[in-house]
Amino acid sequence: MKSTPIPKTPQPKTAIPASVHLQTIGPEEAGQRLDNYLLRWAKGVPKSHVYRIIRSGEVRVNKKRAEPTTRLIEGDVVRLPPVRLAEPAQMAAVNTAQTKSRARGYSDKMPILFEDEALLIVDKPPGLAVHGGSGIALGVIETLRITRPELKFLELVHRLDRDTSGVLLLAKKRSALVELHRQIREGQTDKRYYLIAHGEIVQTAGVMQLKFPLHKYLLPNGERRVRVDPDGLPSHTALRISKIMKQGDLAITLAEAQLKTGRTHQIRVHLQKLGHAILGDDKYGFEDEDKKVKSKRLYLHAHLAGFTHPRTGEKMRIESPLPDEFTALMSRFESHE
Repeated sequence: MKSTPIPKTPQPKTAIPASVHLQTIGPEEAGQRLDNYLLRWAKGVPKSHVYRIIRSGEVRVNKKRAEPTTRLIEGDVVRLPPVRLAEPAQMAAVNTAQTKSRARGYSDKMPILFEDEALLIVDKPPGLAVHGGSGIALGVIETLRITRPELKFLELVHRLDRDTSGVLLLAKKRSALVELHRQIREGQTDKRYYLIAHGEIVQTAGVMQLKFPLHKYLLPNGERRVRVDPDGLPSHTALRISKIMKQGDLAITLAEAQLKTGRTHQIRVHLQKLGHAILGDDKYGFEDEDKKVKSKRLYLHAHLAGFTHPRTGEKMRIESPLPDEFTALMSRFESHE
């Protein structure tokens, strides 16, 4: 007669005890922004809470308050306040069969444009965030860490808005990440986007130089927004008009935007200020006009990234073709050169 196994009594879940920690930055952590360092340390903690403890001064670098963008250097001492970190069992949830299946599905829609021992460059689809956060379990970085477990180090070099598609750089080596961040800070990279905007943009010169200062703020619900403000940070977008298209009373403009600075939502806010918001922009766009055009997405695509390879010194130019949604929309309009 077979004996019936006695079911194990489930153990109550407990969080890892919270306490103050002092962490000394080593060579592997050096070069990171403070917010990125904390997001890795406080896995399982809401992103909004991480930024809140930085702004409140609970996080200190060398006993002083710091900004989320503060670059850590070797030897810095970071004060980490009491935070209830997720227990290992909770973190293991990312490896469930369901999550792995979702990650594979996302990965299949994200072609690799370039890869070697230092870099992984993908073509990000619209609608996929670059990293998880409030209400988002999987972003690009989580997806690739799950589907490429052999990569012991993998970090985003830069970011794209969730609804923006195109070229996205990731570093497979800490040294590559630090070098590419240096190139970005010193303006040695070339980032260009295709966009479709509402209306006919009248171009007065070969290249329009948009230099509206930008101020970042939060809505009451905590959502991030940006507006043009005389007291904002300087920003610069070079805009080249490619084609004007019309359909009856409707007009749209295909253009290329080259980032000279990299402010949050920069291109989107600059086009809004110009009076020609990008099609499908649910934050800065024209909802009524989007309905007329029947926009299916945010028509903003990072089509080119130029930089110097962090290891070989080779000049790199990685491109992504114009998405099918762009060509499908434009096919409904007549070109007016």
